[in-house]
Amino acid sequence: MSVDDRLVKAIRAGLAELADPVKAPAMQAYMKSAMPFRGVAKPQRSALLKQLLAEHILPDRVTFSETVLKLWRTAEFREERYAAIDLSGHRAYRGWQDPELVPMYEEMIVTGAWWDHVDELAIRRIGPILQAGRAELTPIMRAWANNADLWRRRTAIICQVGAKEDTDTDLLTDAIEPAIGEPEFFLRKGIGWALRDYAKTAPDWVRWFVDEHPGLSGLSRREALKHIG
Repeated sequence: MSVDDRLVKAIRAGLAELADPVKAPAMQAYMKSAMPFRGVAKPQRSALLKQLLAEHILPDRVTFSETVLKLWRTAEFREERYAAIDLSGHRAYRGWQDPELVPMYEEMIVTGAWWDHVDELAIRRIGPILQAGRAELTPIMRAWANNADLWRRRTAIICQVGAKEDTDTDLLTDAIEPAIGEPEFFLRKGIGWALRDYAKTAPDWVRWFVDEHPGLSGLSRREALKHIG
């Protein structure tokens, strides 16, 4: 297995040095996290990662993915998982963002199982891979939309947030419709978010979609029409 253990250890040590035990409990409570926090704010974490990732260049995509997963799987504090997500999207490895990475992101989505992990992965990792490789990713997203796992379903619904005119409305429809009758908040909120975002580009389509789907929850409907009436 090709893991850059030095990078993993450096990230953990850096986060430990920045730890604020006074802030940590409030951060954990806000995120409703079973995993404890170090108490490191995002700007501090970003500065640390910028330095460490410049010092530790990963030589190939196997080392890259295995290092991300090592940091993710063995994390003891939530900031270590945030750092794994940060590493996964670092600009130095942009060329490796393709369908081969989807199993890695799927593991992180399913085991992360909360919005602070899943939304970043859905929109900023899965989304761009979908845009660049529709033939491979579209059927996967359709399968996720019908999966029993809540977070795969949310990912399928929101992965096109920010796509604007490149949004595949057939896929958006197929992602939303299986979740319309679900009581789960994160599905209802995700539907509303996806539609509200696309309404910036195609308000008439979103109005039509809402009219055609009277079973949408009040939350989804309100979010979808929030800025277009």
